[in-house]
Amino acid sequence: MAGSTLASPSADPAVAAARAAVSVSPGRETWRRFRRHKLAMASAVILALLILGVVVGPWIWTIPINDIDFSATLQGPSLAHPFGTDDLGQDILARMMYGGRISLAVGLAAMVVATTVGVVIGAIAGMSRKIADPVLMWVTDLFLSLPQLPLLLLVIYLFREQLKAVFGVEGGVFILIVVVIGGLRWMPVARLVRAQFLSLREKEFVEAAKAQGATKMRQMTRHILPNALGPVIVASTIEVSSAIIAESTLSFLGLGFPPDIPTWGRLLFDAKDHLDTAPHWALFPGAAIFLTVLSINFIGDGLRDALDPRRVI
Repeated sequence: MAGSTLASPSADPAVAAARAAVSVSPGRETWRRFRRHKLAMASAVILALLILGVVVGPWIWTIPINDIDFSATLQGPSLAHPFGTDDLGQDILARMMYGGRISLAVGLAAMVVATTVGVVIGAIAGMSRKIADPVLMWVTDLFLSLPQLPLLLLVIYLFREQLKAVFGVEGGVFILIVVVIGGLRWMPVARLVRAQFLSLREKEFVEAAKAQGATKMRQMTRHILPNALGPVIVASTIEVSSAIIAESTLSFLGLGFPPDIPTWGRLLFDAKDHLDTAPHWALFPGAAIFLTVLSINFIGDGLRDALDPRRVI
């Protein structure tokens, strides 16, 4: 018809937007959604600065952590000692940067242990249709019913000296704390993975893989587990913050690292008798624990929203 033009489908803004959305990779879409979570982005920046401080800081602030100066005991923040000093005149900033490495390493290592054990047990339980599922869930419920803090204290009290003799003081305590904390924190991950496997194992893509002769192991590792990783990643962030708090609690109770290994929890334990005269001694490590745990929790919230396509951000 003269004088009339047919609009090209590509000219339709809705069609163009749909094509652009399809062309975006899942990773880029997840990053886009995560960036729109303002608290998660701010927390990621804060956590990155904390990690950068404890990793790079000791190369810049070179005061030895065990350097004793009895003429500068319990001094408040100053240019010479930005975070002040303790009762032996030791620089708190230097000790915090050194101890922060250990506190964060404990959190990450315990998370790896808890997540690995939880994923293995949850996957086996979720794929099993017979006796393994109820038995593994009974074991999971049994561990959930145990009082974790008293059990942590008991195990560390019984085995810390043996591991110290084998791996040294720092290595032995580190291994023991990581294994014990991780060994008592895998249950929520196992229940989450089991629920995901029970939901996904009946999906069409799993049935198709089964029809093509895929073994149960291949179904688990190649088809179901990749689609269940979103909730597992979110749960893992919570495990990091829980492990940091657990290590700080143990150190505060005197059953964590020794005084010459100044983790953030150990610094709080050493400062508890000087809260009136030197509040800065407890303020700075306490703030570091608070900011780290809060940042990790907000990052977990952001990942949960970014990895869930049903949520509108």
